[in-house]
Amino acid sequence: MVTIIKKGTPKEEIKRRVDEVISKSPWRDILKYAGKLKTEIDPLEYQRQMRDEWE
Repeated sequence: MVTIIKKGTPKEEIKRRVDEVISKSPWRDILKYAGKLKTEIDPLEYQRQMRDEWE
């Protein structure tokens, strides 16, 4: 979604438009799952292993 805000637009109007865009964002639904995954492995160690495979 693209919102055009012109120079001189009142702060209240800018805030209303930004809130409108955020409310329609799919990231809002995803954030409720952040940090909820329980695993037996260390995520950072796993990431290092995956990166080392490319070398």
